[in-house]
Amino acid sequence: MKEFLTALLSGVKEKEINSESKEVLRNLLNLGAASLHKDKFYLNNGFVCGKLDISANGTGFLMPFDKRFKQDIIIENKNLNNAHFGDIVLAKLLPLKKKRQSAKVVMSLKLANETSVVYTKHFGAAVLGVNLKTGLSLALKASQKSLKALPIGTLLKINNLNNEIVEVLGNINDPFSDEKISLALYNKNDKFSDACELEASSWGDEVDASMYPDRVDLRNLEFYTIDPIDAKDFDDAIYFDERNLEIYVAIADVSEYVSAYCAIDSEAKKRGFSIYFPHKAIPMLPRALSENICSLKPNVPRLAFCFKISLDSELNVTKEELFEAIIVSKKRFNYDEVDEILEGRRKSEISWIKPLFAVTTKLRKKRLVHAFDFHTQELRMSLDENGKISATRYESDSDSHRLVEDCMLLANKAAAKRIKKGVFRNHAAPDLKKIDNLLNDLAALGLDFVYENDLANLIRKIQAKAQAIGNREEIDKLIIKAQKKAEYASENLGHFGLGFDRYTHFTSPIRRYSDLILHRLLKANLAKDEKLYNFLLLNIESTCSNLSELEREADKVAFDFMDRKFARWASENIGKQVICYISENQNILVAKLDDEFVGARIFITGYTCELLQGVLVEIKEADIASAKIIGKVVRKLEKEI
Repeated sequence: MKEFLTALLSGVKEKEINSESKEVLRNLLNLGAASLHKDKFYLNNGFVCGKLDISANGTGFLMPFDKRFKQDIIIENKNLNNAHFGDIVLAKLLPLKKKRQSAKVVMSLKLANETSVVYTKHFGAAVLGVNLKTGLSLALKASQKSLKALPIGTLLKINNLNNEIVEVLGNINDPFSDEKISLALYNKNDKFSDACELEASSWGDEVDASMYPDRVDLRNLEFYTIDPIDAKDFDDAIYFDERNLEIYVAIADVSEYVSAYCAIDSEAKKRGFSIYFPHKAIPMLPRALSENICSLKPNVPRLAFCFKISLDSELNVTKEELFEAIIVSKKRFNYDEVDEILEGRRKSEISWIKPLFAVTTKLRKKRLVHAFDFHTQELRMSLDENGKISATRYESDSDSHRLVEDCMLLANKAAAKRIKKGVFRNHAAPDLKKIDNLLNDLAALGLDFVYENDLANLIRKIQAKAQAIGNREEIDKLIIKAQKKAEYASENLGHFGLGFDRYTHFTSPIRRYSDLILHRLLKANLAKDEKLYNFLLLNIESTCSNLSELEREADKVAFDFMDRKFARWASENIGKQVICYISENQNILVAKLDDEFVGARIFITGYTCELLQGVLVEIKEADIASAKIIGKVVRKLEKEI
C-alpha cells in the first residue's frame, strides 16, 4: 500500500498496478484525488497520503509518504472523519493559516485494524467505551439500557467503521481476559475456520511411505529434534555424518500439505507468524498440521524438505544438495538436555552431537570474523493458576542453541543461493544518526569511541571493550537498538548483522509464512517449472512488505500480553519500592525492573538519569488498560560498570 501511494507521486502505469492497488486507485479517482496523464496515474495536488497517529487529547498527526513534507501534518479531531490510530488515510490539505500545515481526512484507505477494544466506564449518567490504545472515550452503537446492564469494565470488541459491538471479550479486571485483549488489539484470532480445520484434518495422523516412492528415504539416519522444553511443534531435525563431514538439515515439508491459495494458505498468509504467549502458542497453521502431521515428532515417519551440506577438511562448504525426503526423528531433545550432554553431565544419547558441536564451533568462529555475536537474553514469564505472574527470568543462548543456530544458518544460506527473486531476509547497515546516538550513549557510560566508516569493525571494538569490563549484555542491547530491523523483500540486499551477501528463511515453515513461500519456490526451481515459479511470484513485493509488518505485530502481541501482566502485578503493589536500571533516556525515561521479578518497563516522570544507572523506584500508578506502570525514582543505587 505505502509503495503504491508513494509511486503515485511520480506516476504509475496501469500495467504496473496489482489487484489490491487497483481498488485503492478506483477510490482515489472517484474522490477526485488522482488523475490520468500521459498513460500514468498521479496523486493530484492538494491531497496527501500517510499514516495517522492520534494523541491522547484526540488531535491527529499525519505522517505523509510524500518526502517533500518535512514534518507531520496536524488534523484536528473534528476533521478525523472517524479515522483511527494507525490507519493509512487520504487527506485534503487545508489553506495554510499558521506555520504548521493542517489537513482533513477524506477517507481511510487501509484500516490499521478492522476492530478496536474498549472497556465500559461511567461518564456522569452515561456509559461510554474507552479505547484501550488511545484512552479516548466514544459513544457505542448500543442503547444505554443494554450498556448499563453490563458490569463496568466490560471489554468489548467494536467495529471501527460504525462503533457496533462485535464481541464481548470479558472484563478488564479479570486476568484471564489478557490473552483476548492482546489478540483483539491487533486483530488476531486463535480460532480457525471450519474450512481450515477440515482441510487440515483430511491429511490424517500418519505418513504412508509407500505413497511417496520418489522421495529420498532417510528413515535409517539418526535424526533428532532439539527445541525449547515447552515446544509443541517441531520444524527441524538434524543429522551429522561425521565420517563424510555431511550435515543434514531436515525441515517439515509443510508445502506438501498447504497448497497456494487453499483455505489454510489464505489464513496463514493473513496471520504470517505464530504468536507465543508464556502459557500457550497461537499457531499460524491449524494444530492438526502444526502439532501433528507436519511436526517432526519422534518415532513416526514424516515428510521433510532436506539440505545435505558437505564440508571439506577445512570446513568449507563444497556441496549443497536439496531434496524431498522421508525421515524418522529418533528422539526429541530439549536444549537443556543437549547442554548436559555437551558439558559431560549426561550420557550422550546422540552419537554425533559432540563431533557436530566441534564443527559448528569452528564454523561459528569463521563466520564471526565478518558478523556479530550478540549476547542477548529473552524474557520468560510463568503464570499461576489465577493468570497472574508467578516467576520471570532471562534466558540466554547456550551451546545447544548455538549448535542448532549454525546448522540452520547453513541451510538458510544454501536456500538463498538458489533463488534470484522470491523471499529474502535483508538487514541493512545502521544509519549515521543511530550510530551517532549510540556513540553518545556509550560516551555517557565512560566508553569513548570514534566513528569509523567500517561500521562492522567499530561494533566489534565496542563489543570487545564491553566484554572486558563485564557489561557485554547491556551494551549489546544498545547496539541492537541502533541497528535497523531485518525485513523481508523480494530482492536480495544482504544481511549486515550476519555478514552474509545472501540470506533467507527456510527452516521454520510451521511458524513463518515466509518459509512456506520459499519452499514452494524452491520446489518449482528443482522441477525447472518456470511457469509455476513466476505464478508463485505474483504480488510477491506486497506479500514481503506485509510479512515484515505482520512480524512486528506478532512481537507486539506477545509484548503487550507481558506488559499487561506486569501492570496487573504493579496495581497490587502501589507504593512498593523496587530495584531497577535505566534502559531508555532519550525521549522518555524508562526503568527496567531488576528485582524479584525482572523485565517490566516502568515509566519515570520528573527525573533525568544516565543509561544503565541502577535506581530504586517507587511504583506510583498502574494502568491495566494501557498496560503501563508509572514510577518515581527514590534514589540512585551503586552503579557497577
